[in-house]
Amino acid sequence: MPSARKTHRSFKEASADYLERLEQIGGKGINDKCRHLDQHLVPYFASQRADKLTDFAVQHYTRARLVEGAKQATVNRELSTLSHMLRRLADWKWITSDDVPKITKGAEPRKKLVVLTHESQQALIQGAVGDQDPLTWLFVAFGLNTGMRHSEILRVRWADVDFDQHRIHLARAKAGQREQPITGALTELLRKEREQRDDQEGYTFAVTRMDGKPGHRRTMARQFARAVIRANLDPHEVTPHVMRHTAITQLVKAGIDLPTIQRISGHKTLAMVMRYGHLSGEHIDTAMAAIETAFPDVITPELHMPQIVKMCGAA
Repeated sequence: MPSARKTHRSFKEASADYLERLEQIGGKGINDKCRHLDQHLVPYFASQRADKLTDFAVQHYTRARLVEGAKQATVNRELSTLSHMLRRLADWKWITSDDVPKITKGAEPRKKLVVLTHESQQALIQGAVGDQDPLTWLFVAFGLNTGMRHSEILRVRWADVDFDQHRIHLARAKAGQREQPITGALTELLRKEREQRDDQEGYTFAVTRMDGKPGHRRTMARQFARAVIRANLDPHEVTPHVMRHTAITQLVKAGIDLPTIQRISGHKTLAMVMRYGHLSGEHIDTAMAAIETAFPDVITPELHMPQIVKMCGAA
């Protein structure tokens, strides 16, 4: 039991405290987590003690949601919120690590990877330049020229950019800190943008937090959606992550070896990079042409048909 508490937190109480703490520390995805908790998780687990959830209870929740008609992908996102909440409660010593149940997500069909054509990329750039937010173009420039994740882009500081080596030091990334290569075009854009900033060391997507301290934006989703609409693209299909898919696919088409692509993309394993290999039919066709071997016209159906019939008759 946490110190200074006389009773254990119910799931409902723990979720409210969890969301409040996330707001204080600037956690990401708060809107989605709040929706998952308010609409589904809290009504289901309600008065159950947060430190007494069992593996069976989580499995029963999953089955109940599927019976209601929820898709496996939707339930998986809710389970991610549940897992994150319980792990944070353990980190904050509100429950013990042994109290966290096993949370297993169900298999879901792999989503179609949307990739932008060259024409679509140009249209997106123009849509971003025309947006009312003066940083929308910079967000799109980052995405198309690096393949970085949404959250990684927004955490970049000017001090992290090595303009001479065309690298950005990412202290926080999904697979751990790394050096992110960037294109020469993006390097020059960043150099010019930095010259116009008063703060040339802080965040490139800077904001002032409610407590007056400097911070960075949490999302560019709405601004990006506006740019997508201006480009006459579908905002339900073309999300910020599509820029990452596009950049990685272009590397595959260019014949870049997978370890190099992994270093650029920041994927944790090569297996995660390999799924992009099937996206380019032209790339596969070119590869197959390298092993194409022609046969002389000496093997014909007429020549071998008697043998085939004889073999069948003998059987």
